[in-house]
Amino acid sequence: MPLQIRREGVVFFLRENLLTLLTIIGVVAGTLLGWGLRATGYEWTRREVMYFQYPGELFLRMLKCLIVPLLVSSIVSAIGSLDLSLSGKVGLRAIIYYMTTTFCAVVLGIALVTTIKPGQDPDSLPATTKVISKDTLTSDSILDLIRNVFPENIVEATIASYRTKLTYDVNDTRAIKGQLETYKIENYYQKGSNVLGLVAFSIVLGITLGKMGEQSRPLQNFFHTLSEAMMIITGWVIWLSPLGVFFLVTAKIMEIESFSDLVGRLGLYFMTVLLGLFLHGFGTLSILFVLATKKLPCRYIAKMGQVMATAFGTASSSATMPITIGCCDDMGLDPRITRFVIPIGATINMDGTALYEAVAAIFIAQLRKIDMSFGKIVAVSITATAASIGAAGIPQAGLVTMVMVLDTVGLPAEDISLIFAVDWLLDRFRTTINVVCDALGAIIVTSLSQADIEKCRAQSEREGPGHELSDLEKGEH
Repeated sequence: MPLQIRREGVVFFLRENLLTLLTIIGVVAGTLLGWGLRATGYEWTRREVMYFQYPGELFLRMLKCLIVPLLVSSIVSAIGSLDLSLSGKVGLRAIIYYMTTTFCAVVLGIALVTTIKPGQDPDSLPATTKVISKDTLTSDSILDLIRNVFPENIVEATIASYRTKLTYDVNDTRAIKGQLETYKIENYYQKGSNVLGLVAFSIVLGITLGKMGEQSRPLQNFFHTLSEAMMIITGWVIWLSPLGVFFLVTAKIMEIESFSDLVGRLGLYFMTVLLGLFLHGFGTLSILFVLATKKLPCRYIAKMGQVMATAFGTASSSATMPITIGCCDDMGLDPRITRFVIPIGATINMDGTALYEAVAAIFIAQLRKIDMSFGKIVAVSITATAASIGAAGIPQAGLVTMVMVLDTVGLPAEDISLIFAVDWLLDRFRTTINVVCDALGAIIVTSLSQADIEKCRAQSEREGPGHELSDLEKGEH
C-alpha cells in the first residue's frame, strides 16, 4: 500500500509538472549540445547557427505575437471588472512594490561593485571597438520615455515607438561637430511595440469602462473574451517551449566568440552581476515577500520553473508574460489582479536590468580610472532606475539604455563594447529575475488586497450572479 501511494504520488507530480520538467530539460540539453558542438573544433558559420536557431525563432515569434492582444485585453478586462477604488489601490500597491524592488536592486548592485571592485585590475581592460554611436542625449531619452506614455496614434503604438535622434548637418552654421547639444533634433518611429503607451491607454480605457457601468457590458465582454482566447492560445504555444528554448540556448552557445572573456578578463565582473542577481532574487525579494504575506516564498518559487526556464531561454520578459500569467492562474490567484499587475510589471519592472546597468557603469568607470564620488553614484542609481523602466522587454535591450547610464558618468557610448562578451548570458539571468519579481509581485499585491477583494466580491454577489465580477471569476476558476 505505501509503495502504491508513493507511485501514485510520483505519477501525480510528473503529470502536474511535466511541462516544467521538459522545459528545464530543454535548457540543460541545449547547453550541453551547444558546448558539445563547439568542442568538435568545427567553426560554425553564422548561417549554420541561424538554421539551428530557426525552430526557436519561430517559437519566440509566436510568443511575441500574443503580447499586444493579451496585454491590452488583460488590463482592460481586469480594471473594468474591478471596483474603481479597488483598482486604484491595486495599481498603487503594484507601483510601490515595483519601485521598491528596483531601488533595492540598484542599491545592492552599487554596494557589490564598489565593494568587490571588479574593474580595478589594470590587466582586465578589454579592447574596445566602436560599435554604438551616440545619437541622443540622456534628457532626450527620458523625454521620449514620457512621450511614449502618450502615443499620438494607438494603432501605430502596436508596431512602433517614438524616438528622438540628433543629426549633424554640415550646412547648419549653429551645429558644432562633437557637441550633440548643437545638433539638429529629428524624430522617427523605431520598430517595436510601444508597450508603455499601450499599457497607459489600456488602463484609461479600463477605468472608463468601469465608470460607465452597465452601459459598458458589451465592450467589457469583448475584452474579457479576447483575454480568455489569448490564454487558450498561450496554453497551446507553451507546449512548444521545451523545443523552443532547446534550440535558442544551443544556437546562442554555438555563436559565442570568446569563452576566455567569459571566464577570464570579465570573470570577476560576471560573477559580481550574478551574485547581485542571486542575492536580489532569493534574498531581497524573499524578505519583501515574507514581510508582505507572512509566508515563505519557497513553494511559490518552486512552481515558477516553467516561467524561469522560458525566461532564460528566450531572454525576453515580454515574451514570457503570457506564461507568467498562466502560472499565476495555476496558483489560484485572483485573475483580476494578475491580469492587471503582470502586464504592468513586464513593462516597467526591470530589477535585473537596473542592477546590471548600475554595476556595468561603475565597473567601466573603474576600468577607466574615473573617480566615483557619492554624487555620481547617486546619479547612476537614478539613471539606472529610469533607464530600466524604459528598457524594452526584448533580448539585450539593456545595452541600448546603458548609453544613458554611461553618459551620467561621463563615459563614451563605445565603452559598452567592453561588456559585450558576457552580456548575452547575463541578459538571460537578469530576465529570469525580472519575471520572478513580476510573479511574486502579483502574489504580494493579491495578499495585500485580499480584504478589498472580499468586500468587492460580496458587493458583486449582492448585485446578482450576472455581474461582471462574478463572470470573470467563474471564467477563470
